[in-house]
This record gives sequence, structure tokens and C-alpha cells, in this order.
Amino acid sequence: MSKINYEIVKKIGVLSTSAKGWTKELNLVSWNDRAAKYDLRDWSPEHEKMGKGITLTEDEVKALKALL
Repeated sequence: MSKINYEIVKKIGVLSTSAKGWTKELNLVSWNDRAAKYDLRDWSPEHEKMGKGITLTEDEVKALKALL
């Protein structure tokens, strides 16, 4: 299995923090050197580990905003 490469291009905000210090964050993240997408997931305090999450294009974020 190949290693996943990521770069947090822009930190947008923290939605919540767990008792263990992990934060649920919305960021712009580039995965495997591709164009950055909006990314919502849990991150460890130093951003070295992550939980499962979702990525959204800008159009998908606009659609989600309209739904909310």
C-alpha cells in the first residue's frame, strides 16, 4: 500500500475538540499533490494522524451551504 501524501493548504476552522485533544476541522487540503479540496475530518493535536473524513469541491460546498 502506498503512502498518502497531504498538505494542509489553508486552515479554515475548528468545529469541535474531543476529550483526547483531537479536533474536527474544515481545511483546504491537497491530497497526493492534487488540487486542494475542502476537507472535513478529525485530526490529532499535531496533525500527524487523521480520522476518516470527506472531501468536497467548491461547487459541492456551495450546494451544501444552500441545503443548510
